[in-house]
Amino acid sequence: MSPILDPALVLARLSTLPVEVHGSGDLVLASGTMTGKLLILRDGAVEVVRDGLRLAEVSEPGAVFGEMAALLDRPHTADVRTLEPSTFYVADGQTFLRVPAAALYVAVILAGRLDLVNRYLIEARSQLNPAERGGILDQMIDNIAEALRFGPPM
Repeated sequence: MSPILDPALVLARLSTLPVEVHGSGDLVLASGTMTGKLLILRDGAVEVVRDGLRLAEVSEPGAVFGEMAALLDRPHTADVRTLEPSTFYVADGQTFLRVPAAALYVAVILAGRLDLVNRYLIEARSQLNPAERGGILDQMIDNIAEALRFGPPM
């Protein structure tokens, strides 16, 4: 976590939010739905799946789910399913993101993800041999890099 935010302090502030408890295997956010919810993991573990591909397994307290849907006012883009009994703080996404400290918290998380994607792109590009330049993988890397440079179309 960024030194801008103290994770213990953030989690203490979140303790005033309502809590949802889910059993193992529960679908807590479904791709294509608009719940308006932003979930913050208090304890447990989840998997994030998009188009049948597992993107992540997350068990870090304070992890946020539903932020992209809330920020972009779009449906959720992935399924979030519990891997074990899990507890979440629940907030209305639009309301939560209007609180400066909450918005900063989500911004730090998103910046961390973006930094990781940038590092993976650099690593992927460095692994291509000259014969692969201009091929489909090189084009995909260019497309991702372009999207990261200018953001998604609105």
